[in-house]
Amino acid sequence: INLALPYQDLPIMDACLATGTDYLDTANYEPKDEAKFEYSWQWAYQDKFKDAGIMALLGSGFDPGVTNVYTAYAAKHYFDEVHYLDIVDCNGGDHGQAFATNFNPEINIREITQRGRFWENGEWKETDPLSVREDLDYQNIGVRASYLMFHEELESLVKHFPTLKRARFWMTFGDAYLTHLRVLEGVGMTSIEPVEFQGQKIVPLEFLKAVLPNPGSLAEGYTGMTCIGTYITGIKDGKEKTIFIYNNCDHAKCNDEVGAQAVSYTTGVPAMIGAALMLDGTWKQPGVWNMEQFDPDPFMEMLNEHGLPWHVIECEESPFKK
Repeated sequence: INLALPYQDLPIMDACLATGTDYLDTANYEPKDEAKFEYSWQWAYQDKFKDAGIMALLGSGFDPGVTNVYTAYAAKHYFDEVHYLDIVDCNGGDHGQAFATNFNPEINIREITQRGRFWENGEWKETDPLSVREDLDYQNIGVRASYLMFHEELESLVKHFPTLKRARFWMTFGDAYLTHLRVLEGVGMTSIEPVEFQGQKIVPLEFLKAVLPNPGSLAEGYTGMTCIGTYITGIKDGKEKTIFIYNNCDHAKCNDEVGAQAVSYTTGVPAMIGAALMLDGTWKQPGVWNMEQFDPDPFMEMLNEHGLPWHVIECEESPFKK
């Protein structure tokens, strides 16, 4: 189970090949010197893993991970064809810090300062970072400003569900968070280009990570909850319909149970479930696979059993325009 940084995915996959060990991660590979993440580097290991008789399961966190399984579950049980996919990720919690990230600051800030990207009508389209906003109403949280971003599961989902006409990812950010981010970006603190400082080279973003709160320290006193899910519109029996599959996860309850905040919990539990399904043979096939390529039902059942219950709402209409 690889929970290291995305830069380390390929060396760990190489080690698995050398030792005949199955592999699972929660985030796809990203070169350290370039803020660009995509699956091509890991998909290239397909034949190597297949020939070695071992398996790699990619992206077994929440998003990516559970969101992929939600999509596969919807395609299996609710639709004949899926046409529109919007993955939404809202952290409606309050950690009481002026500025902090809920997982590794270096990875988080690299991710959200990239250009937005989404799939529409057979091609990728780009937007300026955090330039497209929708105000969405999240279950048990309320209305939050949500911004279009690129997220890795879009890449695999449009490949494995070719009927998708559009696929997008949205994440919520508060005004204070965005103000801090703009200031830090404006003074160069989010840069990954090394600079000279007191006779040695340092990377500004790595220095920023060192002075920001450790995400693991945020759990105590964290209030509120997350809401992460997938809006899916498609065709069933010749008629268009929209559903929303989602989970709410409470920060304080996670802290009481395991001493961690909900963003950690929602990543750790799916990693455990993916590993369990590999170990018992339910999800087991040599090669390199994304989550949506397996039967979603056993995974969905285990989510309900292990602290991440999900809900399905059949919507009168999608909150998103076509």
